[in-house]
Amino acid sequence: MQVKKVITYVAVAFVVFYLFTRPAQAAAAVNGVFDGIVHGANQLAVFFSSVLT
Repeated sequence: MQVKKVITYVAVAFVVFYLFTRPAQAAAAVNGVFDGIVHGANQLAVFFSSVLT
């Protein structure tokens, strides 16, 4: 259980470090993730629209 806690702390520390050292790239990464989620949701909506019509 300790290893999982250490890995979590290291990951959080890396994210915080990345946000402070490269804020523009971090914002672009977050935008990319959200764009991917929106694109996936749109494709899912197209699929269900096609199935239900």
